[in-house]
Amino acid sequence: MIRQVQSILKLIRFPNLLIIAATQYAMRYLLMDPLLPSSTFTLQFGEFQFALLVLSTIFIAAAGYIINDYFDTQTDMINKPARVVVGVEVSRRVAMTLHAILNIIGVGIGIYLAFYIRLPALSLVFILATGLLWFYSTSYKRQFLVGNLSVAFLTALVPLMVVLFEIPLLNREYGTVMIRSNASFNYIFAWVSAFSFFAFLTTLIREVIKDAEDFEGDKAYGMRTMPIVLGMRWTKLVAVLLIAFTIFMLIFLLLKYIFFSVTPADYISLVYFSLFLVIPLAILIIQVLAAKDKRGFKRASNLIKLVMLAGILYTLLVFYLINFKY
Repeated sequence: MIRQVQSILKLIRFPNLLIIAATQYAMRYLLMDPLLPSSTFTLQFGEFQFALLVLSTIFIAAAGYIINDYFDTQTDMINKPARVVVGVEVSRRVAMTLHAILNIIGVGIGIYLAFYIRLPALSLVFILATGLLWFYSTSYKRQFLVGNLSVAFLTALVPLMVVLFEIPLLNREYGTVMIRSNASFNYIFAWVSAFSFFAFLTTLIREVIKDAEDFEGDKAYGMRTMPIVLGMRWTKLVAVLLIAFTIFMLIFLLLKYIFFSVTPADYISLVYFSLFLVIPLAILIIQVLAAKDKRGFKRASNLIKLVMLAGILYTLLVFYLINFKY
């Protein structure tokens, strides 16, 4: 029984699900809450409802991991045989049943929350995410660039979901007050969107690197990933250009919206961006260019994951700066 539970936790990527939950809670309590204009303004989406939103996101993500492993069993036997769960530790029937249950619960909760805040159109986001995860696993990931963009888009949705359910309620509650003072909550949306865009870019980079890492197995089963279609040299160039663009955007955002937008200048963010984001990304460029085999691309993949984690952890610094520094 214990082994079966461990296998299921491995199948649904339990550590990844914890990171998803932590990301959404960080967006709400470390970023959005302290960014509200004054102590008289409070978040309007209830704590219980927010917990349901996180749960819905986790269930849909877990279902996505299951269906991805279900259809990837053969290629994973070549690319990463030690990590194969479906058909080895968990039967294919159990995997599909669990996938269906998690999807139904996740989408059901999402639809309830959309109607709860009187924005039923938001139900489509959960249905879209579920459908995109299914088609990614069955066909998109085998197509040139489509799968990479799909995963990056879904990752970017994780922080964005928090603001999509909160801003309409804030506008409904405080809209009149904000209009009278010629203000809005757009700046909160901009902050969360910046984290979302960072998640999109870094995930896209990681997906390209992973395709290079899994080149052998993907080619054996006729996939049309970037390294197979363009070749390894051009794939490396695309990855380097994406990394360079991410570095440029980080420096631009730091200088325009953080370093020169507060008084005194935010040297703490400057140091954080430099040490934990920009320099590691510069090292990543070197790693990608130097990679010649699976091991080399694996090191690059691990480094971009650390950069993604550092991006999330920046919310802790934002919370400190807003509450205790400025």
